[in-house]
Formats: sequence, C-alpha cells, structure tokens
Amino acid sequence: MTFSRSRMPDLNALQAFEAAARYESFTLAAAELDLSQSAISRQIKVLEERLGITLFERVRQRVVLSESGKRLLTDVRDILSRTEHMTLRAMGTRGLTGALTIATLPTFARRWLIPRLPDFLARQPGIQVSLSSRSTPFDLTSESFDLAIHYGRPSWPHASCTFLCSEIVVPVAAPGFLKGARRFEAAEVAQLPLLHLDTRPKLWEDWFTRSDVATEHSYRGHRFDQFSMVIAAALAGLGVALLPSYLIEEEVAAGRLVIVADLPMETEFSYYVVVPEDKSSNDLSLAFQSWIMRQVRPAPLLPGDLIESLAAKVR
Repeated sequence: MTFSRSRMPDLNALQAFEAAARYESFTLAAAELDLSQSAISRQIKVLEERLGITLFERVRQRVVLSESGKRLLTDVRDILSRTEHMTLRAMGTRGLTGALTIATLPTFARRWLIPRLPDFLARQPGIQVSLSSRSTPFDLTSESFDLAIHYGRPSWPHASCTFLCSEIVVPVAAPGFLKGARRFEAAEVAQLPLLHLDTRPKLWEDWFTRSDVATEHSYRGHRFDQFSMVIAAALAGLGVALLPSYLIEEEVAAGRLVIVADLPMETEFSYYVVVPEDKSSNDLSLAFQSWIMRQVRPAPLLPGDLIESLAAKVR
C-alpha cells in the first residue's frame, strides 16, 4: 500500500485542531501545546486550505466547530489515539529480542492459551507477546497480526491454515443443579433448562439430533454471547451447558462441573493456526505454531472413566 504525502495533513496541525475543538479556544489550545496563539491559527488555516473546508466559525469571543469540523473531529481523534498507541507499543519493545502479536478467541485465550503461555515464554526469553481477542472476523493484514487462532473452516484469504485440533463438546452442569450423581439420557436432558451460546444457536439441536431425540425443546433457555459467560452460568446452577471439553478441564477435574450424559459430540468445525502469507517465514511465528501444536492433548482431560468413552464415541 502506498500513500500520497501531498494529501496527508501534518500531525501537528491535527493536534492543534483537536485541542482547539476541545477548548473552543485557540488561546487555551496554544497553552496546552506550548505554542503561540498565532501558531495555532496558522496550523488551523493550513489544515483548512489542505482540506478545502472551514473548520471553525467565530461566535462572539470564541470559536466553535463548523458542521464540517464536527464530522472531521471524530476521525482526527481516532488518528491521534492510534498514533499514541503505536508510539507506546514501540516504546514497549525496547530491549526485547522479539515481539509476537496474536489474534484469538476470547474464551480460548483466557481459559486455555494464557495458562500455558509461561512455558512458551520460558523457551523464548526476552520476547513480548500481545494477545488480542476477537469474537467476530478480523483482518490479519490491516491489524498487523503475526498469527491467529481460528475456529471454523481452513480457509483464510492470503494466509495458510494449519489444523490444531477438533472440538468435542459435552453437556455439563453444577452438582447442586443436578441434585444427584446419576447420568441422564439425552431425552431427559431435553427436559432440563438449557444454556445457549448466541453465536452457535444450533449447537443443542445438533446434539439432540445425533442422539435421536426430538429437538422441539432445543432452543429454550438463557442465552449468552461468550463461552466464558455460559461456563459462569453453568457454575451458578442456571442450567445445563454444552461446552468444549478443553475449556472446562479445571472445573470438571475439581468437581465444580459434572458430566450430565456420556454423549460427547465432535462439532462441525475445528481450530486452526492461521499465518499471513507475509509472515510465513517469521521465525517467532513458526516457533509459536510448533509449540502450540505440541500443547494439544489427543484426548480431553476429563475423569478417567469418560476418556475411553469419549475417544470411542467420536472416533
């Protein structure tokens, strides 16, 4: 991507405009920026001439934004904020041997990836890792990510997708909610309050269909927009949740969540490590990809009597 410098306003002029708009005063803007009032006036005039619009109107003893100025102010503040953020990030890399920016799903990062990160950082001393979570699609190139953890199909423009793991979901609930330790049949689960993830509205329907149970009750229940909320709701005893086994390893091992039915289901999509084409030779990205693939267990960490059952039923 190339930029036309002749069309780009000076950053100092944008700062002068933002300060003058905030104070509605060239004098106060000048005091903040340690400039003279005439210097602020000149920068505003140059910016108006560059853009071909009037930014301020004089009302009595003060200046107020014109309609064009109001429209511009939001974009200018975004530019200044992003510039400051870029500067702080660059300053934060002083003395480092490398930096890695990773885009990932919020609950995957919080509950699976971050607890394992100390091992990777111990193997790569002196590096900085920056994690950004996304629940919706993102642009690897424009946001300058080195790699991403993606749930879906192995298709991403201008990037390579490497299979990480499939996903197995299991129905779980808090022990107090079940009022007993017995396992339920799928038809019995259909009569219980269900907890849903908004972004996967058909998950329970798929589970009941594979268990040959009518699905007319599969959409009832409370809804949440992240798996972390669904987990919290299950722990609070609000109902039965259909959750990826890797997200609830700790809760199941500690008995805070229990398996409601021995009916695991492998979901339609899988997890992939996505590396942009222009980062395909990045040694740190490749090291992280190799490391994370070694972290994936061949079977979910669940009570011993269920591991063999899970492996057999999704094989």
